Amino acid sequence: MHSFMAFDPYGGMDMNMKHYIEEAEQELMHTYSRYQIVFDHGDGMYLYDVEGKKYLDFAAGIAVFALGYNCKDYNEALKVQIDKILHTSNLFYTVPAIEAARKFNRISGMDRVFFTSSGTEAIEGAIKLARKYYFKKYGIANSQIISMDHSFHGRSMGALSVTGTSKYREAFEPLIGGVVFAEFNNLDSVKELLQQNTAAIIMEPVQGEGGLYPATKEFIQGVRALCDERDILLILDEIQCGMGRTGTMFAYEQFGIKPDIVTSAKALGCGVPVGAFAAVERVAAAFEPGDHGTTYGGNPFATAAVAKVIELFEQERLLEHVNQVAPYLEEKLDMLAGKHACIVERRGMGFMQGLEFKMPVKDIVPKALDKGLVLISAGANVLRFVPPLIVEKEHIDAMTTVLDQILSE
Repeated sequence: MHSFMAFDPYGGMDMNMKHYIEEAEQELMHTYSRYQIVFDHGDGMYLYDVEGKKYLDFAAGIAVFALGYNCKDYNEALKVQIDKILHTSNLFYTVPAIEAARKFNRISGMDRVFFTSSGTEAIEGAIKLARKYYFKKYGIANSQIISMDHSFHGRSMGALSVTGTSKYREAFEPLIGGVVFAEFNNLDSVKELLQQNTAAIIMEPVQGEGGLYPATKEFIQGVRALCDERDILLILDEIQCGMGRTGTMFAYEQFGIKPDIVTSAKALGCGVPVGAFAAVERVAAAFEPGDHGTTYGGNPFATAAVAKVIELFEQERLLEHVNQVAPYLEEKLDMLAGKHACIVERRGMGFMQGLEFKMPVKDIVPKALDKGLVLISAGANVLRFVPPLIVEKEHIDAMTTVLDQILSE
């Protein structure tokens, strides 16, 4: 056995926030406009930076940390798995992957699941599965996919191809072909795009990056009916709005429908990078060995996280908590919208809420951070509220007070 001593390039001296940020700007690719904070640790609803300042978190790592920070049962499950095995590849079976698959299929109503390392990869897999299903059925490869304007599905080439915001796509074209965009919540616009070779329709039940727009029941049920009539696959992207955020495990449950393929990530692992796409049996059967794969996806560590997350959701009755407390968040955000003329409206579902402003919100977020409150935007004019699902009324009151102060100033 060898013992290793960690190399400390700073000679054991603590670096302050400024020095960390300077080094990050030198070493990392400039793909993010980061806020000037270096976070160190978290506990419950709170984050702490490297200088010890405390922040109330209403972003949850962009809707990831559903269980809050430093959840002891979750941490312990991961520590146990670390001591067992982290990786074997998908050439072999592992118990955590089997348990996670069984639990995910049960909560989603799907029949088979494929675990990925991210939400973007889940979208890639869903696109491939839809096109393989169409190819297997008709022997034709040039199938069409209908997506929605203002949608966001990820930044890899396939996921970008179905993302309905041109500013994300234009520098990277040509992307994958055969993708067209309908108007969200406009069923006629979907019907106008239907072709004989339409393989799938993909959408978010609640658009996140696009501005916190929920689908209407009439629209999503109408799309489901169109898909049933023409044997088109319905792919629902529940990466942000799923895993309890809207008050049901998946948002589509509230619309009385079920997709043919669903994607999941973010809160699925509550901090561990993991995603999934799952399908009903007739669709999943289109994939054969060699059609899709991943080295890290579904490894024992990631799937141990998934299995524990689902267990804790049920053990802690998180869905009940969301349904009890989310109306209070809506009430407080409605109060702010009524009080401040700069706010256009509130919209959203459950703990996935947005306030639309008449002006860009880029100055509000740093002011909130100065006051110890973490908020994020969704586009230029929308403040997004996606707190850990453990949030209580007292946290909502504290957030409201800070935001009210900022808007009053």
